[in-house]
Amino acid sequence: MDLVREFALPLPLTVIAELLGIPAEDRKRFHHWSKTALRPPSVWNILRAMPSMWAFMRYFRQMFRQLRVTPRDGLLSALVQVEEGGDHLSEDELLAMAVLLVIAGHETTVNLIASGTLSLLEHQDQMEWLRANPPLIGPAIEELLRFCNPLEMATTRFARENVAIAGVTIPRGAMVMAVLASANRDTKQFDQPDRLNLIRENNRHLSFGLGAHFCLGAPLARLEGQIAVNTLLRRMPKLRLAVPVKSLRWRTTPVLRGLEGLPVEF
Repeated sequence: MDLVREFALPLPLTVIAELLGIPAEDRKRFHHWSKTALRPPSVWNILRAMPSMWAFMRYFRQMFRQLRVTPRDGLLSALVQVEEGGDHLSEDELLAMAVLLVIAGHETTVNLIASGTLSLLEHQDQMEWLRANPPLIGPAIEELLRFCNPLEMATTRFARENVAIAGVTIPRGAMVMAVLASANRDTKQFDQPDRLNLIRENNRHLSFGLGAHFCLGAPLARLEGQIAVNTLLRRMPKLRLAVPVKSLRWRTTPVLRGLEGLPVEF
């Protein structure tokens, strides 16, 4: 099977859709829309993405109108009611929040599950250790988050004033792109950073960011990763790659790091 299409994708997509209150029959369209939105920026890709993005936004605007009239369970309905309650969420703000929650709420976790599984398959000793010690899945997922980097770069930042870092001055107004994947392999922070060590101590990785912009969905992503990986190892004791590692294709997105597919046998 393709572990991405048949396991890593359906789990987080189903969870975020249920949390948001998106009907089951509409869920498959959301991954197509989010993949379109995450293509590398270019004039051609922007033109190709426009019909999908218009459909994405039109769907949510129609949904907001329905939820104002008939509220139901789900986070989107709650956000619409907050707008009606006077907290000044405009329709554009609701739309931006919904798109962010859908994309961030499943794309990164798909990468964690798929890339994490690949890393375990490439490090058989670590996989067998985890299979024998399922209660230690917590620190194991933290190491997979550090080692696999489901989110390769942070969102864009701009310097509010001149700031000096490591002898380099970043001028006021300059755009800054922080490479989280590089920070997670920092030799000053981690012992043998290029080695997968599921019992690594002092694992202060930056896969969820840091400070005021720490990932809102971190607890959910951790839980999904823990359940998915432990279940996979328990249910498929003979899990192995079905193709050479070098033949695997990675998605060409500037921010996320994830596999296009992961053919496995079990």
